[in-house]
Amino acid sequence: MTTTATQVDLPVGTWTLDKAHSSVSFVARHMMVTKVRGSFHAYDGKVEVAENPADSFVNIEIEANSVSTGSPDRDGHLISPDFFDVVNYPTIQFVSTDIRQGSGHWQLTGDLTIKDVTRPVTLEVAFHGTETNPWGKSIAAFTATAEVDREAWGLTWNVPLESGGLLVSKKIKLEIEAQLIKA
Repeated sequence: MTTTATQVDLPVGTWTLDKAHSSVSFVARHMMVTKVRGSFHAYDGKVEVAENPADSFVNIEIEANSVSTGSPDRDGHLISPDFFDVVNYPTIQFVSTDIRQGSGHWQLTGDLTIKDVTRPVTLEVAFHGTETNPWGKSIAAFTATAEVDREAWGLTWNVPLESGGLLVSKKIKLEIEAQLIKA
């Protein structure tokens, strides 16, 4: 069940990303027709919830070399200089700059940095509620999505297809499933 933005009741304080119950992933089109899914397995994040939700803060850091698409050859290409260039740019970072209540959701805007290129991104965020886990810890769950143009971060490698399309889509869908634990 998704809670609407007006029903968010998230206690003030520091929340950390529960990596065992979260995911940071993306979807791209291959040859313009097939969806290819990938994820990052090494990341960390923190949310500072303020009395006024608009004053809250989100910071997520991802290890770029932890990318996995289920294909070792493709993963090797993604960490190469053609894409993430992990030798020179080992981390991807998102730092929030604005949080706004939308119609039934939140909009979280922040600076996404990939390969030392920083661009603003707005994530559509759905709050799924809070609960107390069996060990007495408060948890909260969110889903965040956005569509970005990877070329804005210098991720421009591609191959033209005979049909006129491209091997890899320029548009990438970002998907984050976040379970937070109150510190």
